[in-house]
Amino acid sequence: MLFQKKVDRVIDVKKSEEELENRQEEKLEPKDKLAIAIAALLVFVPALLLVMAVFLFLIWLLFLRHL
Repeated sequence: MLFQKKVDRVIDVKKSEEELENRQEEKLEPKDKLAIAIAALLVFVPALLLVMAVFLFLIWLLFLRHL
């Protein structure tokens, strides 16, 4: 089958859950948290600015263009 490993993993849920429980948590360093925060800002700020620009353009187009 094409995705046999994935099918086996779904079928054998108990084994998958045991592997997940045995996994160790990785501790994040303070610089890792800062890097995650900066990456989130780099992703979300431009997207939010784009959405705001679209809304402002629609408001201008529908309401303010005729003034």
